[in-house]
Amino acid sequence: MQHTSTPTTAHSTGPSHAQQAGTLLLIDAGNTRIKWAMADRSMQPETGMTWRRMDSVPHPELPALETDWQADAVQDIWISNVAGPAVRARLEQLCARVFPQASCHWLTSQAELAGLRNAYRQPAQLGVDRFVSAIGAHALFPQQDLIVATCGTATTVDAVSAAGTFSGGMILPGLQLMAGSLARNTAQLPQVAGHTGMAQIFADNTDEAIVSGCIHAQTGAITLACESWTRQTGKPVLCLISGGAAPYLVPHLTVRHQHIPNLVLTGLLVVAQSRPD
Repeated sequence: MQHTSTPTTAHSTGPSHAQQAGTLLLIDAGNTRIKWAMADRSMQPETGMTWRRMDSVPHPELPALETDWQADAVQDIWISNVAGPAVRARLEQLCARVFPQASCHWLTSQAELAGLRNAYRQPAQLGVDRFVSAIGAHALFPQQDLIVATCGTATTVDAVSAAGTFSGGMILPGLQLMAGSLARNTAQLPQVAGHTGMAQIFADNTDEAIVSGCIHAQTGAITLACESWTRQTGKPVLCLISGGAAPYLVPHLTVRHQHIPNLVLTGLLVVAQSRPD
């Protein structure tokens, strides 16, 4: 069965849904890494998801996934890709080679999907990773107003209402990108992009002062989003934080929060389960 490269909202090729009761391969192709998980279609999305198998690789190591994936008989593949057309082409070729009989679904943002309404002015322009993260967040915490902070190459901070509406959000440079930009573009400052250890607000050396500034700029944006939502709605809000940089930020958050690793993968599972068999 041939895979297709035609962009669609949730396009698929392959066997009918009646034949797809087996293993799911969920892929989150981010700006720097490919994160993936094997899951059963019947798995219940939970805050502490235990996947059948889960891992991630940087883009240059994508070919290694061919060996990793061969142990599973995948029948359905769901992909969120923000890494661009070149990575998409490589993933298409890899999936077609390893799982030639699998259905392959490439998600794009739309006005409504899997219980979430997208209130973006132009719904298709919302980054699919943000859209899928919001779907996962709402599925995990229905009837709860949420601020969803995903902290990777970029940091996104989005609002999801208890009624299941993605209201919008903000995008800022990620923790390491922020530190690296400051170090590269400011004379005589050290390069600290790779050092994101914990720091006090008032650091007594330049390296830690940069780290402190970057960490607290990130947590400050998240805190502002939570406080603004509560002021606008009069309702309490829970912050869900995900992404590779989340562990560096969690100790500095003072708002009510929960760390949910791999929220995009959870959202992909929810979308897969929302499709009729």
